[in-house]
Amino acid sequence: MRKLELLSPAGDMERLKMSVLYGADAVYLAGTSFGMRSFAGNFTPEELPLAVKYAHEHGVKCHVTVNTMPRNDEVVHLPAYLEQLNDAGVDALILADLGAFTLAGKYAPNCERHISTQQSIANYECAQAWYDLGARRVVLARECSLKEIEDIRKKTSPELEIETFGHGAMCVSYSGRCLLSNYMTGRDSNRGACAQPCRYQYALMEEKRPGEYFPVYEDEKGTYILNSRDMCMIDHLKDLMDVGVDCIKIEGRAKSAYYAAIVTGAYRHCVDDLYAGRPVDPVWRDEVEHVSHRIYSTGFYYGEPGQYVENSRYIREWQIVAKVEACDESGLATCSLNNKFRAGDALEVVGPDLRPFPIVAKNIHDSEGNALEEPRTPQMRFTMQLPKAVPAMSMIRRSVDLSAK
Repeated sequence: MRKLELLSPAGDMERLKMSVLYGADAVYLAGTSFGMRSFAGNFTPEELPLAVKYAHEHGVKCHVTVNTMPRNDEVVHLPAYLEQLNDAGVDALILADLGAFTLAGKYAPNCERHISTQQSIANYECAQAWYDLGARRVVLARECSLKEIEDIRKKTSPELEIETFGHGAMCVSYSGRCLLSNYMTGRDSNRGACAQPCRYQYALMEEKRPGEYFPVYEDEKGTYILNSRDMCMIDHLKDLMDVGVDCIKIEGRAKSAYYAAIVTGAYRHCVDDLYAGRPVDPVWRDEVEHVSHRIYSTGFYYGEPGQYVENSRYIREWQIVAKVEACDESGLATCSLNNKFRAGDALEVVGPDLRPFPIVAKNIHDSEGNALEEPRTPQMRFTMQLPKAVPAMSMIRRSVDLSAK
């Protein structure tokens, strides 16, 4: 059984650190140009070498997306950008455009070339063709089944690495090739600016009755014409290993640092347990339920997923109340506030390689040593007594009863 490389999102430096500390083998990120998530935060030319350095210091590889389809007036800037990535020590470039791929071979010779899912690779001939051109890895189309992946693995060069998406949001269009955002808002999804109109709530308005909206029902349960579930393959990692997948990717460069940390940590422990022949600890499987997500599915791995019509809302049942900046041996933690809570509240602590455990909030003091009943100011620093020492970058969270709001 081959061990899956775990590739996690890094939308900015905070999310990069979370992915690294919570167990990623590699992170993927973007500079301020040529990336498919232009609203993720991303890394300036000054920040990017620091991001690569931080990842490498922790034994983690750094992949950079260069996967838009550049126009004539943009492609002229690619050589200098590729040289910058090469000089920064980037391990791999994720590419979609053939011209960008060719330029990367010339101007970023130290970087592996990986082919983005935007190329919709769904057969062994296409995968092998990219390898013959110089690609080290292909990121397969999300529409591939396990059987199709197995066939691709068997009929391509063994040196070619196969990466697949394993967790996160799914696009309603084939491998992300959608024109809906461009048509409706002028924001091009294939140039990193998707407005996600597939998540909008639609209604019918009659020409002579402006302002009167009528629901467009797909069935008696509601209107979910463009509804899509999130992918979750944490229960099926062995199947991915068995068909020859080399790397599993967690979607989410535009999502929170908490999301990056929790999902990375969950998959890290499950992959390690499977590879070591240990039973998977159910607490890690449960962790993916603690982040904001839509109803989970297994995508196309086991066949057509079918239309989901129950609801289209995100499940948000947990929130971070504080991040641990430092913690001494007695468990006295210095924290920064994310969301309000009170002394006596039931909370949970999660952290890098730390099994989640419950606590009751107590012994809370501000930076001047004054007792606090309820920290309130966003990002304020305070101390709080925990039952044991925990690593820096741990987080304190609570369950949220949304029905009470």
